[in-house]
Amino acid sequence: MLAREFSHHRQGIARINNGSFGSCPRSVLEAQQRWHRQWLEQPDEFYFGPLEKGLRASREAIASIIRAPDVEEIVLVDNVTTAAAMIAQDMAWGFLEKRFHPGDAILMLNCSYAAVKKCFEAYAVRAGARIIEVELALPILSARQIIDSFQRSLEQAAKSSTTIRLAVIDHITSMPSVVLPARDLVALCRDAGVEQIFVDGAHAIGNIELSVEEIDADYYSSNLHKWLFAPHSVAFLHAKAKHLERLHHPVVSHNFKLGLFSECSWVGTRDYTSQLAVTAAVEFIDGNLGGLSSLIAFNHRGAMAMAEMLAAAWGTQCGTCAELASSMAMVELPAKLEVASEEAALEMRTRLRREFGVEVPICFQAGGSPSANSKSKRSGTAYARVSHQIYNKLEDYARLRDAVKSLAR
Repeated sequence: MLAREFSHHRQGIARINNGSFGSCPRSVLEAQQRWHRQWLEQPDEFYFGPLEKGLRASREAIASIIRAPDVEEIVLVDNVTTAAAMIAQDMAWGFLEKRFHPGDAILMLNCSYAAVKKCFEAYAVRAGARIIEVELALPILSARQIIDSFQRSLEQAAKSSTTIRLAVIDHITSMPSVVLPARDLVALCRDAGVEQIFVDGAHAIGNIELSVEEIDADYYSSNLHKWLFAPHSVAFLHAKAKHLERLHHPVVSHNFKLGLFSECSWVGTRDYTSQLAVTAAVEFIDGNLGGLSSLIAFNHRGAMAMAEMLAAAWGTQCGTCAELASSMAMVELPAKLEVASEEAALEMRTRLRREFGVEVPICFQAGGSPSANSKSKRSGTAYARVSHQIYNKLEDYARLRDAVKSLAR
């Protein structure tokens, strides 16, 4: 079954980077194509019937997975960056309408996803906000380290009488990849008087168990094309009801001011089939993989087993403890590779792809703590981010292991 579902993957590539773009199974792509044919056959009829019903079914499926009590608080968008733009746009209006004051802050990680950070720079910072960064560096051995880092930043803001209007909390950071204790961090920020909290869960749905009700953020967004097998590209935004009236899609079209769902459900003539195929992705998981919880547990075990194997072979260490890893895990690279900058990390990634047929992201972290086995005097540490998905095999990781050992001689 798996061979057919992922037969569109290029042969001969060790594809251990599901985290970046995901992979849509053949049966889900076929369901998407059926939706597309319906649109082509009679677009007028499709617009006034199947489109709205199909989007509603997708939202209901998401609500069930993320344990959201009200489907009306969920909208579909292209990706988490679009959701971030909505929130950043509302922040900008807060300054323009004098609800916020110049110098009011947005709290976010130093390693928050660059596109999301740029959303807030483009909208909110230009309107008068400033960004306070929470420092996060590998290795991370406990959730306490993360909570303490947030606590220090909140305390420093309080000492300087800085008002934090919004906290942006990554549920799973991208590079480096770490599962953050989102519920604890939301509670911490609320106790410190942070007005609104946005959890960027781009990598979360399909990767870890998720309950937006328990996390209790004002906004939560996640991509469905990364770990839930949906086609590219589709994400959801969950927003508490009290915020829905203020939020608007950044692309203004006919449904402006008719409610956020209406705005998001019609952003002009475009292809909505990735959003409509969400239910097919859920059916693929339930019908073939034993349900989402089984898939999550399987991939977490696989990611950690492969990360530990690689670390042992290279004489290095994993970037986090197992509890802070997901279906992605960070593994320190040998110092002999001499990856000492972000540019060198990209060059190493390209070399692994072109010379060895291995697709894996490489992350350079300035400072940090190299493993005890490392004799390097580097001012930073390089890590590989390995993903595990159902199509991966042991030989994929063995190819990465051997490629790195050969380059590190």
